[in-house]
Amino acid sequence: MSQATNNLAAYIWSLADLLRGDFKQSQYGRIILPFTLLRRLECVLAETKEAVLKQVEIVELMNLPEEGQEKLLLRATVTAKNSNGLSFYNTSKMDLSTLGEAGIKANLEKYIQSFSRDAREIFDHFKFSEFIALLNDANLLYKIIQKVRTTDLSPTAVSNYEMGLVFEELIRKFAESSNETAGEHFTPRDIVRLTTSLVFMEDDDALTKEGIIRTIYDPTAGTGGFLSAGMEYVHEHNPQAVMSAFGQELNPESYAICKADMLIKGQNVSNIKLGNTLSNDHLYANKFDYMLSNPPFGVDWKKIEGDIKDEHTLKGFDGRFGAGLPRVSDGSLLFLLHLISKLRDGAEGGARIGIILNGSPLFTGGAGSGESEIRRYILEADLLEAIVALPTDMFYNTGISTYIWVLSNKKSTERKGKVQLINGVNLCGKMRKSLGSKRNEMGEDDIREITRCFGDFAVVDARELDKPTEQKSNRGRQSANPKAEVAKTFAAKIFASHEFGYRRITIERPLRLSYQFSDDHIAALRYESGALNAAMKWVYAEYGQRWSNEFDATAKINVGSDSSDQTSYGQLAAVETEIRAYLKSHFADLKEKHIKDLLAPQTWLNQRDLLLKAKHLQAIIGEAQCDDFNGYDDALKAALKTAKLSLDTKEKKQLTDAVCWKNPAAAKVIKKVHKGTAKPLYGLFTVGNEVIEYVPDGDLRDNENVALDPTRSVNDINEAYFIKEVQPHVADAWIDASKTDAKDGEIGIVGYEIPFNRHFYQYQPPRDLIDIDADLDAISAEIMALLQEVHS
Repeated sequence: MSQATNNLAAYIWSLADLLRGDFKQSQYGRIILPFTLLRRLECVLAETKEAVLKQVEIVELMNLPEEGQEKLLLRATVTAKNSNGLSFYNTSKMDLSTLGEAGIKANLEKYIQSFSRDAREIFDHFKFSEFIALLNDANLLYKIIQKVRTTDLSPTAVSNYEMGLVFEELIRKFAESSNETAGEHFTPRDIVRLTTSLVFMEDDDALTKEGIIRTIYDPTAGTGGFLSAGMEYVHEHNPQAVMSAFGQELNPESYAICKADMLIKGQNVSNIKLGNTLSNDHLYANKFDYMLSNPPFGVDWKKIEGDIKDEHTLKGFDGRFGAGLPRVSDGSLLFLLHLISKLRDGAEGGARIGIILNGSPLFTGGAGSGESEIRRYILEADLLEAIVALPTDMFYNTGISTYIWVLSNKKSTERKGKVQLINGVNLCGKMRKSLGSKRNEMGEDDIREITRCFGDFAVVDARELDKPTEQKSNRGRQSANPKAEVAKTFAAKIFASHEFGYRRITIERPLRLSYQFSDDHIAALRYESGALNAAMKWVYAEYGQRWSNEFDATAKINVGSDSSDQTSYGQLAAVETEIRAYLKSHFADLKEKHIKDLLAPQTWLNQRDLLLKAKHLQAIIGEAQCDDFNGYDDALKAALKTAKLSLDTKEKKQLTDAVCWKNPAAAKVIKKVHKGTAKPLYGLFTVGNEVIEYVPDGDLRDNENVALDPTRSVNDINEAYFIKEVQPHVADAWIDASKTDAKDGEIGIVGYEIPFNRHFYQYQPPRDLIDIDADLDAISAEIMALLQEVHS
């Protein structure tokens, strides 16, 4: 930005001197920006104003709809210098110099309403009429207009490019003056510059050839910073290149600023849309050459969940989200998928993407999850070129770690099948004054370091940077042997895309059960095993002793009998109030349905009958512990037959759960005997002359992540890993062959993650124990001395 444009921006922003005291600092931009736009539009229209007013007289007689009127009036803006004409007009005979002082509010509002629809919409979204009223009430409107109207913003004095720079500087000042919300709509200029450089530096044609035409798109346009930066970058290298900007923004005020900026730059503002990009893509048919975006970090998409899921389910890869859906709590990857869907086809020259994301998209979600499937799609399609780790505290509204992802469908030969990771977390300096959460900024040298590394596609071993060490607080006790400072380094690594992938195989181990019909085990059958279990135990302990004799263990079972010895068992009507009060305070999670079941006598009688059956089975089976569950079903069946009893499915399950438990010393539970060939690695073991499959123990189930290797078969990789890493530790384990990947059908579910920090971790040994002990001794001695002073 030149000194002249910088001075002009400072002069315009000096309007804030008039506003100070009557308006908050965060409101200055909402007044200065629309007035700047208004003056620029007026200056641009000055040359064709007379022609437009003559055309208005003709058009008004035609009785055309607004759209038809606009087309005819825009023709009047065509001049010898500008054969294409302008994209806006104003039909008022007034201008800022002729509004007068009396009735200035009404005149200004009428003047603004005389603009063409696109220009008028910008002022509407600024809510400019509200601020006009406030300025008028504060007796400042006339003063502001007098200063604005004397500012020369004509195209002869300030070119579109220079005016764009001025307006961007005003946007920056506005963002910094309201830094509590700036981060939602404004990306810091250093980050914008770096991202833009990474995306555009590979396109030699755009940066060198005359008359080249390129499109640039931002689905989260904010105030238009990325769009402006992209156009500036190309203009600096190739002033003859033509850049067409497209964007969409959700926030009306940011949309107005962006649209105003594009209007000032001479862009077609109909390409800037208002609305939610994910649920309502207004540019659904467009493909672009360059895409830049800084989507909101960690913002959920619950409000538009239905729209997104419908597109994923109904359209698949014909829509934007065919690769998968991330969890609803973070929609960052949805924006990335949206951008990928906008890539111009490789046959037409391809496209490039630069997007800023937090750390979550790198690793959140295991194999088979939506996030992992999205990463898989990106890496297997070979779209990812590089990821750059940025310093912390770089944004206005968050200090978290952030990363720039660079993607392209026109990779150079040397980049094909590879991904470059660049660790630039230390390439920054402290700001003299923080802006919200932004405490660090990247200088030109820092940006150059990253772009050079990216452009060279180079591996950089950890290299110490000439950066000042962190200032540490001198408050409190200072250690005599402080921990050594960690050197600030810069590094870059290159990986094959498949190195970020793995196959998650499921490792099973056999279930081992013992059973015993002991009094302690079958006593649990007095109570239901589900939600009522704990509550029934309390009720029985509190009121059960009042019930009459339950049963004789040797008596004949008569389920549901109304005999005299059962009449009071389970009767709780007399104490229902007390029970409900206790349940409300101690078992608040119990629903009314459960409480009614608890108070129903039949619930207690059913459990008592099951307990009685278990007593009879105990008399037949005995109370000895058995460590081979494989004979359990036969023993139970025989005992039921002898006792002439039967158990329904629910009763059998509860009985089995009561008398059985897992025992590492017990025999393995057999699931099935097979006739085929043994495959011990996959759970088919040879036992004697039989091939046995065991029941897996869910509690012992584990997963192992096996690195992908495209040079070997999946089974070879899995088996080699299992034999080396699993079998030596758990000899009875096996691979679950039923867990296969949904896409390739191979054993194991494919997952992808990019553990950025793990690849750049630098081990720092802990302090020596002798030094730590010395510090503790010193502190202890000082404490004792202080205590002696207190007691003396």
